[in-house]
Amino acid sequence: MKITDLKQEFLTTFATQPEHVFFSPGRINLIGEHTDYNGGHVFPCAISIGTYGVYAARTDSTVRMYSANIPDQGIVEFDINNLTYDKAAGWTNYPKGMLNELTKTGVEFDHGFDLYVNGNLPDGAGLSSSASIELLMGIVAKVGFELNISQLDLVKLGQKVENNYIGVNSGIMDQFAIGMGRKDQAILLDTNTMEYSYAPVKLGNNVIVIMNTNKRRELQDSKYNERRSECEEALRRLQTKLDIKSLGDLTESSFDEAAYLINDETLIKRARHAVFENQRTIRATKALADNDLNSFGSLVTASHVSLHFDYEVTGKELDTLAETAWQQEGVLGARMTGAGFGGCAIAIVNKQHVDAFKKNVGKAYRETVGYDADFYIAEIADGPRELKA
Repeated sequence: MKITDLKQEFLTTFATQPEHVFFSPGRINLIGEHTDYNGGHVFPCAISIGTYGVYAARTDSTVRMYSANIPDQGIVEFDINNLTYDKAAGWTNYPKGMLNELTKTGVEFDHGFDLYVNGNLPDGAGLSSSASIELLMGIVAKVGFELNISQLDLVKLGQKVENNYIGVNSGIMDQFAIGMGRKDQAILLDTNTMEYSYAPVKLGNNVIVIMNTNKRRELQDSKYNERRSECEEALRRLQTKLDIKSLGDLTESSFDEAAYLINDETLIKRARHAVFENQRTIRATKALADNDLNSFGSLVTASHVSLHFDYEVTGKELDTLAETAWQQEGVLGARMTGAGFGGCAIAIVNKQHVDAFKKNVGKAYRETVGYDADFYIAEIADGPRELKA
């Protein structure tokens, strides 16, 4: 989107001059799914599609927000001194929640503002539009109110918005991937210790294709919290004999030896995914560093198989995309990405086969599911930032 266009849209919406333009990316996770709340590793990256925001300060305490993506909701107004959750406020609860978390750190807002939002992330696709908006509000507040706060602290506040304000028991991966994103690099994050390192994503003649099921996924309505509680119960049973803080502390062999403690088929499957996926993520990062793209692709595919059979979060739409992708020429690997139950999958595809890939997978998807999937090439991008004309 052009900065000049965004500024004009702001002016048309609010009849006042814009002051700053910002961008906050979405994210994909290359591998390491449902490991972030199990004390494991994740390997996400920020992407070049995301959420734009145009800001101008006001002299009173009113906040006005408008989303070009949800025009029916019109301009949503609230007072900056009243940041309580309001279900009727819809999407604005995400930025509002961020402002609320900032006040808990001692920040005092001395004026209101107008904020125009326009994103090009597909809605409900699992590319983390909510975290994108949270971190957008973080950079808007940091610049607009001249706050002395680190990017990592904004990331942590974004997770608190999800957990405490919105009511989704999510891990920190989405906010971390977006807030700490770097162009052409993925982040290996140990969610147990918060230690992280950047890894260049060198895919040679291959690109990452995002495949959108166009089946909306609402985290609050999904079985996300159920899966989390299943893992917590499995961990509790393991802790009766093992000195571990999280499932991420286990290797494949130590899990196999101790699985009898869980003594429940479903809980064993859930925990096995968390343990094995964590180890896959560590191996996949090393394979990428070693330029072993075939091994990397195989681990990506193995991740989907585990998410299908052990974690049971895929469903017909995601399975159709991944399984059809595996059969295509020039594909190194494919898997669902995000929480599951709809949303998106990714495939690593040789550039010269991308057109045929989209055509063949798209055709199979329409025949099986009954409507179209969408395809995007994902470029790995920097985190939230102010855009200068």
